[in-house]
Amino acid sequence: MEYLPAWMFLALTVLLMAGFPVTFTLMGTALTFGLIGFGWSFFNLLPLRIWGVMTNVTLAAVPLFVFMGVMLERSGLAEELLDTMGLLFGRLRGGVAISVVIVGALLGASTGIVGATVVTMGLLAVPTMLRRGYQKELATGTVSASGTLGQIIPPSIVLVLIGDIVGVSVGDLFIGAVLPGLLLVGLFILYIIIIALIRPQHAPAIPREELAAITGRQLLSRMGRALFPPLFLMVAVLGSIFAGIASPTEAAAVGAVGATLLTIVNKKFTLTILREVMQTTVRLTCMVFIILCGAAAFGLVFRGLGGDTVVRDFLGGLADKYSHGAVLAIVMGLIFIIGFFLDFIEITFIHVPVLAPIMIDFGYDPVWFCILLAVNLQTSFLTPPFGFSLFYLKAVTPPEITTGHIYRGIIPFVLFQLIGLGIVVFFPKLATWLPRLVFGP
Repeated sequence: MEYLPAWMFLALTVLLMAGFPVTFTLMGTALTFGLIGFGWSFFNLLPLRIWGVMTNVTLAAVPLFVFMGVMLERSGLAEELLDTMGLLFGRLRGGVAISVVIVGALLGASTGIVGATVVTMGLLAVPTMLRRGYQKELATGTVSASGTLGQIIPPSIVLVLIGDIVGVSVGDLFIGAVLPGLLLVGLFILYIIIIALIRPQHAPAIPREELAAITGRQLLSRMGRALFPPLFLMVAVLGSIFAGIASPTEAAAVGAVGATLLTIVNKKFTLTILREVMQTTVRLTCMVFIILCGAAAFGLVFRGLGGDTVVRDFLGGLADKYSHGAVLAIVMGLIFIIGFFLDFIEITFIHVPVLAPIMIDFGYDPVWFCILLAVNLQTSFLTPPFGFSLFYLKAVTPPEITTGHIYRGIIPFVLFQLIGLGIVVFFPKLATWLPRLVFGP
């Protein structure tokens, strides 16, 4: 019986690798091992656990942020942003790619939905970059990586989920993720600049005669129209949290209303779009919550069987033999490798509840560790064979773009993400300074 948690985790891993649906695998494994470990009395505990998930006020932010992101996708914001930023940075070698990274950051701060961002920029930016002579790998890698910035730049759904699971204030995580998110943006731009200097043929500038048709006043006017909507939404959502006016859940409602108003202002709002946005929101929210219910049942059984004690003893043994830093490296490496095969939601609900409390017991700052998790989980969208950002992009790119181009293109961006993760590891104040400045120690 003492090895039952290990067998339970092994059964879950094997079934997931075999391709069974995540929710049914989580729930089926929990029910099977719950009956073995506790008998029929297990079913007296399960309804209370699931009821606690469904009545969690913090998680109410998830459907509101999803609604905000899907509504903004329909507002035409991304197209206007890409055109304007392309003109602004077009004089530089690699300028179009730099503009894609900046737009990805702005859309991440406005929508937080990777699929919507990658698909939108894949449709708009990749053909433009190919037409201007960009290397296929650089074009696809830039779009894939930029689309994932919404996972770390707040408001981020993954930060809401991690904060609720670990028991850390979502407002602290939102503020703490700002500097690491900007760090990743800077690293991506640095890579593009290096490529443009070393191999200028891979990232040419826009011809001057093409840019000459746009006057400075016209460019300023377009910048105002393109930048105001995302900045308005960022101030409405994050500003209300930073100022202490609203909780993250209330700020999510502000963002949903703001996204709807922006769609109305852009004259894209119709009842048909509203119905489609609501249907998509319900579908995505149901997917998240049904996995969460399965994870809650799995966690109940795993902890009841003493699984967290087994993991704590194992990591404690490593800490005694090596150091807490070595254990942190092992945990981060484990999550990175798991990200090759599992979605970030699955990792968040299955592994984070077990690992995070143990690492916090070792004395690590909870906000800092949660930010490390979010940065690490962001790579799961880019790592083959199951990187969802790669699938989204392949579905919308021109026929001449192969899967090989996309896989080769994301390799340097994954490396730069790991460099960013390492910088946050060695400089924890990147994640903790801003929350302490805003909210105090």
